[in-house]
Parts: sequence; structure tokens; C-alpha cells
Amino acid sequence: MTMSVALEAMEQVAQGVDHAEGICVAPDGTVYVSGEKGQIYRLEDDDRATEVASTGGWTLGLAADGEGRVYACDAALHAVMRWVPGSDATEVWTSGTDELPMRTPNWGAFAPDGTYFVSDSGGWKARDGRIYAVRDGVTSVWTDESVDFPNGLALTPDARELWVLESTPGRLVSFAIADDGRARPRRVITELAGTVPDGIAFAADGSALIACYRPDTILRWHPDAGIEVVAEDPEGTVLAAPTNCAFVGPALDTVAVPNIGRWHVTRFRVPGLVGVPLSYPGRAEIGD
Repeated sequence: MTMSVALEAMEQVAQGVDHAEGICVAPDGTVYVSGEKGQIYRLEDDDRATEVASTGGWTLGLAADGEGRVYACDAALHAVMRWVPGSDATEVWTSGTDELPMRTPNWGAFAPDGTYFVSDSGGWKARDGRIYAVRDGVTSVWTDESVDFPNGLALTPDARELWVLESTPGRLVSFAIADDGRARPRRVITELAGTVPDGIAFAADGSALIACYRPDTILRWHPDAGIEVVAEDPEGTVLAAPTNCAFVGPALDTVAVPNIGRWHVTRFRVPGLVGVPLSYPGRAEIGD
């Protein structure tokens, strides 16, 4: 059983970020977080945050490719925006399909073959969510079976399944990826009653960390132990509506958590828990 991390053991870094929600780690280890006015922040070696770009909208989930380009889900612009390091501008990378444009793009993740999966949460309790896939520059609806505000998502370490957090009601579900790339039927892994789960990150031991917007909690799901609490903050100050989580650092043994309820990123370690390296496809795999 994982011991709960004491609040006193947590660091508060990147002070002053604007209610960060998304987080990603680039291939060189650089950590980026998003802001509620479209900001993309880079976390510096001295734990400060530097705004490197802005979409002018509201950036949620972030992901990086093999060249370090950052893909930002923007709920206000209803699109996934792409930013190239060294530039101060962003561009629309995808906004869905002509028939079904994006409404609330929330979180995206790359598969090793370059496919980019992205959740469109839709409206709160509207049961109109869906998941898109972008392959070779072409966007399509990958599945419409995840309707209950699909939020954070991640590829399993073997890249054979896409796991998705549904926020209302709280639930962790999975879609196996068929050999032809299509989605297999939705499978419920566990119910998360009494929570609003938001972000997910896989660990090397087969477990997954789950950041919950409500309550102020980081959970861990393990195939043997089920759900347990890794960290919680009854006062909502150190962990304040923790929306996502990522394993950072050279050894991927540190957990970084953006807090949409405040102005910092929380950082801590769980003894023995390390993350799984992410996929960073290049231009050829993405289809640029």
C-alpha cells in the first residue's frame, strides 16, 4: 500500500502561474504548464515560471512531440493550438471535423505511431462528449462512447489501450485500440464516486495516478489494490483543485501537479513510484 504524502513534504513551485490546468514534459525534460488566459509557461531550473507564449484563449491539456513542439487544448478557441519553441505565436492545429467541430477540447496524448488522441468534454452533464484522433494530419471522431465529460486521458505503457477519465459521474474507462487503429468498445475500469477526476499519469508498476478537481486529492489506482489516496488537502491550499499530474525529472520519480484553484505547481515524491516514459513522435509519424 502506498503511504499518503504529507502536505509538509510537498513543494510549491512556479509561483504566480495563472490557475494552471495542463502540464506536459518535452523530450529534453522541460516542463510546461498552461494558464486560464491562454498562457503557456515554461518551468525554469530555479523553479520560476516564464510565460513563453499565449493563445489568447484558455489553455487546458498540453502535450509535446519529438521536436518539443507543444500542443495546447484551448477551450475558448475550440481548437488544439500548436506552439513551436522559440516562437511567440501559436497556430490552429486541429479544430475537429467539418461535421463535428470541437467544443471543449480538454486533453491530448500522442501514441508511438504519431496518432494524437484528444478528448472533447462537451458540456457539463450534457452527455455529449467524444474523443477525436488525429492521424497523418487528418482529424476524425475516434469514439462517441465516452459521453460523460471525458477529460484526462493517457496511453497505457504498451500503447494498446487508451484510458480516459470521465468527470461526471467520476469514472475511469478504457478503450482497446484495434490493429486497424479503431476504438474497441468502452470498458469501465473503476467507478470514482464522490470525485471529479481530471488527469491521469501511468507509473512503471502498472498503477496510475489520478488528479481530482474535487476533492483536493491525488488518487492511485492499482490492479491489485484498487483505489487509494496518495495525497489530499482538506484546506485546498497546497493541493487546490489539482487538475492534472505528470512524472518529471531525469528519473521520472517526481510528481508535478498544476492547481487550477491557485497560483502554483505542487511537487512531491512517492517512495518507489516512478513514471513511464511518454511517446514523442516526430514529423514523419505525425504527418507534417
